[in-house]
Amino acid sequence: MGLIILDEGEAMNRFKKRMDSPEETMYFAEQLGRLLNAGDVITLEGDLGAGKTHFTKGLSKGLGVTKVVNSPTFTIIKEYEGRLPLYHMDVYRLDDESGQDIGLDEYFYGEGISVIEWASKITEQLPEKRLDITIRHAGTEKRYLLFEPHSERFEQLCKELTEWE
Repeated sequence: MGLIILDEGEAMNRFKKRMDSPEETMYFAEQLGRLLNAGDVITLEGDLGAGKTHFTKGLSKGLGVTKVVNSPTFTIIKEYEGRLPLYHMDVYRLDDESGQDIGLDEYFYGEGISVIEWASKITEQLPEKRLDITIRHAGTEKRYLLFEPHSERFEQLCKELTEWE
């Protein structure tokens, strides 16, 4: 199933895609990882167990990361080396103020890719240009990925992903 444009207008489009298995989700995320550039920021939202870390594992594969990627829940940030550095963050325990204290900007505007789980906790700290992804349950194994691009580049990236089936 291709991406579906949810709305159009002056604002950026929002897109939706159904994934039928964890493997399909990982493969899709891997393809996204291959398209990312230094300084790109991806936010991930979703209930516990929705697949945020699973998605990041696929994305890391697309970046050429060879180490095992797991949740940074207790460390807040984990760094991985690949084609570009991957900064995997779980900011569930932070708020906007504490995000400033630990220097998140250095990651967001650095040479790597930032993936932020629970990004709604630090909305004031997030860069303007980013791709927001929400993962929603659609059954035992199925998920819906909702994409909200916050730049022309990310909107174009979402459109490129429509070619993937």
